[in-house]
Amino acid sequence: MFRRRLFLAACAASTMWVSACSQAVPTKISVTQAQLEQGLKGQFPKQFPIAGLLQFDMQQPQLQLLPASNQLQADLVVQLAGPTLRTSYQGKMQVRFGLYYEPKDRSVRTQRVEVMALELQDANPAMAEMVQTYGLRVAQQALQGFALYTVKPQELELADSLGLQPGAITVTAQGLDVAIESKPAAR
Repeated sequence: MFRRRLFLAACAASTMWVSACSQAVPTKISVTQAQLEQGLKGQFPKQFPIAGLLQFDMQQPQLQLLPASNQLQADLVVQLAGPTLRTSYQGKMQVRFGLYYEPKDRSVRTQRVEVMALELQDANPAMAEMVQTYGLRVAQQALQGFALYTVKPQELELADSLGLQPGAITVTAQGLDVAIESKPAAR
């Protein structure tokens, strides 16, 4: 009789545990466009020196979700200034990029950055050519691997305890879905 009760209690406990785990384990972390933009607020304006002669400044980007290509697009106001220039130049830049998850700091970062357009207002032809030659490369390098969002530790507690971690990122019409996947086996 005691064994039967013990067996029934064990069965009930394991059923409740399996039921609780199957409901509580997230399959993804969703990040809204508003959360992405909020996370960028403290990181801009951003300044990038060019060979100690010029300063390339980027203002807070406006993000656009591109689910069809699984990318984001950012439109930024930029400024080019420096002691070698007689005036500073204002302009606009448009970039597209993919995303990846960096486990070391739990961040969602840019990859495959492509500068679609970089234009400075009132730039003479020589300045415009210099911007096309060097500015595109500087902008691309400055934004490659840029952290857009950091996943909160509490969002990962259960997944981490079950040997899971964030993985593939999908751009949706509302924001991002970061898949929760198995951790690779330790070597």
